[in-house]
Amino acid sequence: MFVLSVLVVLVLGGCACVWWAARGGPRWARAVATVTLAAGELLRTSDRGSRGNQQSDSDD
Repeated sequence: MFVLSVLVVLVLGGCACVWWAARGGPRWARAVATVTLAAGELLRTSDRGSRGNQQSDSDD
């Protein structure tokens, strides 16, 4: 339960930094936002790769 709580706090903090960086936040917030967006993209592409053989191409 503790690990899940820490994970939720990290995700929410990353989202807050993305929001803040989009509005011209400090350099460290832009760095955290970049890492957050890169991690999200990595998770998205890995999920597509694992589900790629199971889905049809009807979602174009």
